[in-house]
Amino acid sequence: EATIMEFGGGSVQVGGSLRLSCAMSPFDAGIDANTCLGWFRQAPGKGREGVATIRRGNTEYAESVKGRFTISEEGAKNTLYLQMSNLKPEDSGVYYCAAGRNTSPHAGLHVPGNMDYWGKGVTVTVSS
Repeated sequence: EATIMEFGGGSVQVGGSLRLSCAMSPFDAGIDANTCLGWFRQAPGKGREGVATIRRGNTEYAESVKGRFTISEEGAKNTLYLQMSNLKPEDSGVYYCAAGRNTSPHAGLHVPGNMDYWGKGVTVTVSS
């Protein structure tokens, strides 16, 4: 099993920025360069949705965050980031980091069930 832990959640005003980090311990879970990594979020009363995914430098973004959020990874799949800018109230929710061993960034983004391992999430609150 992979160990995945998110960091960096918090409260911010509209138009502000936050950076989320995700630390992974992949070596015993078969996570490698072909693994799709991603960020997902869930607002109260709504389903979990894909925010951004990445695999071997190829990225996919939800339409609602394009141009505002940037996903990146560092070092042998150990750390994943989500830089969020120009935040809006509708960006509020619990943000999860996930890894999918046999899925593409597109499939992972649009079908969260394709991801195999999940962190417990961090809360982001954007207030006006």
